[in-house]
Amino acid sequence: MTADRSTAEAALAIARAWIGTPYVHQASCRGAGTDCLGLLRGVWRELYGCEPEPVPAYTPDWSEASGDERMLAAAARHMREIAPCERRPGDVLVFRMRARAVAKHVGILGMRDGGATVIHAYSGQAVIESPLGPAWDARIAAVFRFPD
Repeated sequence: MTADRSTAEAALAIARAWIGTPYVHQASCRGAGTDCLGLLRGVWRELYGCEPEPVPAYTPDWSEASGDERMLAAAARHMREIAPCERRPGDVLVFRMRARAVAKHVGILGMRDGGATVIHAYSGQAVIESPLGPAWDARIAAVFRFPD
């Protein structure tokens, strides 16, 4: 990261460099394969050099049976939670895929042509940048900012 670029700008540029990486569960290798958490892990590594904590093996339905908010707890340990109305491009969005379900999808907030977007690894596809329309916006469980 160069001194004249903010952490948020750098995070957004890094996330966009992952676009097109195929979706592979539990992976985190730009160009080869990643899932949504792997994308966040890869952005973190490029910003800070190493991951903040080990990631245990997980299944696609992780935390659903226990109801533990493991993704939200891990994000809160390493990033600052901000109010959704304060979000800006480069912030981390954590989503619930269903109402009252645990939060277990993550992406990086972007902006294109004046509209909010989300860069995320989508199951069955790849890392994509898609509009953050009302359906995605309603699923946001929390917003976090990378440390400076």
